[in-house]
Amino acid sequence: MGKIVLALYKPFEGKENELLELIKEHTPLLLKHKLITSRKAIVLKSDNGTIIEIFEWRSPKAIDDAHTNEQIMNLWNKFGEICSYETLGSLEESKAIFPNFKVLDF
Repeated sequence: MGKIVLALYKPFEGKENELLELIKEHTPLLLKHKLITSRKAIVLKSDNGTIIEIFEWRSPKAIDDAHTNEQIMNLWNKFGEICSYETLGSLEESKAIFPNFKVLDF
C-alpha cells in the first residue's frame, strides 16, 4: 500500500533555481531505486515561494530504505544546503477551504 507525501521546501534567498534542479533529480532517483510508485509527481509553488513536491512512496519500508541509500542521502543533503523544510501549516494557503497553488511543469 502506497503512501502519498507532500514535501515542502522553502528555498533560501537566491536558491530557487538550484532547488528546482534538485527536485528534477529527486523522483527519478527514488523511482530508479524502486522506492516510489510510477504515479507522476506533482510540483506546486505557494505564494510565499515554498515548493511542494507530491509523490507516492511504494511502502513504509521504502521510506526507511531511502534513509539508508547513499545516493538518496547525498541528494537530500544538497536539499538541506539550499532550503528549509516546511509544514502545511506554515503556508497561508492552508487556511483556505480550497487552497490552490501555482503548478510547476517538469
